[in-house]
Amino acid sequence: MSGQAPAAAFDAAGPTPLYQQVKDYVRRSILTGAWPVDHRIPSENELVRLSGASRMTVHRALRELKDDGWLHRVQGQGTFVADRRARLDLLEIRNIADVIRRRGAYGCDVILHERARPAAEIAEELETAPQADLFHSRLVHRLDGAPFQLEDRWVNPAAAPDYLGVDLTRQTPNEYLMRAAPLSEVEHRLEAVLPGPVEQKLLGIGPHQPCLLLHRRTWSGGRVASRAWLTHPGDRFYLSTRFAHDEGLPRSPQPEHLP
Repeated sequence: MSGQAPAAAFDAAGPTPLYQQVKDYVRRSILTGAWPVDHRIPSENELVRLSGASRMTVHRALRELKDDGWLHRVQGQGTFVADRRARLDLLEIRNIADVIRRRGAYGCDVILHERARPAAEIAEELETAPQADLFHSRLVHRLDGAPFQLEDRWVNPAAAPDYLGVDLTRQTPNEYLMRAAPLSEVEHRLEAVLPGPVEQKLLGIGPHQPCLLLHRRTWSGGRVASRAWLTHPGDRFYLSTRFAHDEGLPRSPQPEHLP
């Protein structure tokens, strides 16, 4: 359970403080899936030996990680990886950058941001002419450098004509479209999938890693504004929603969690 840290993981002579290197090592082990939820991490003594840091330094790093929700301690048993999966709610639209910033540092890789002609079935979903060019973007949203969500989105130029001029590293498609094409209707569909070659490469996962794929279609001003495929590694998200029953029946939350 303790594992071995690679020699390059810690550098006492480097510019990064050792306590930060210990934090980075723990978070990296969690984000890459090497340490899954409820995994018992190395003890303070083991981390002292692995890192070369003092006991006080390691204690500080683990305390801050616990305060930030990365770890939880069980008296007499050790320190374990906490469940920090992001919550997916089918009843609301959440900006992925805000979701990530509540957990760490947000980053974005823009893979595509162009005008292109979609496949016929995509044009049909956006209710545009089959030969019409649309806007297409593909992004990887990152948490502390690790892939967190793959977003593949087609946008109707009639709804958001300035979309290609947006710097998507500074403003997510969601942020821009909520202003440029205010929502009048949303369609969500969720399915569990195995990643294809593109998803494996961009999310840094294997072919047997289950994913949650959220299909989202939005309307604005009576027209379809965008169609997005949002792919999430299944070990980083869960589904939960809350709604009220019909009048006369008990009103209580009805959560549903997906592994």
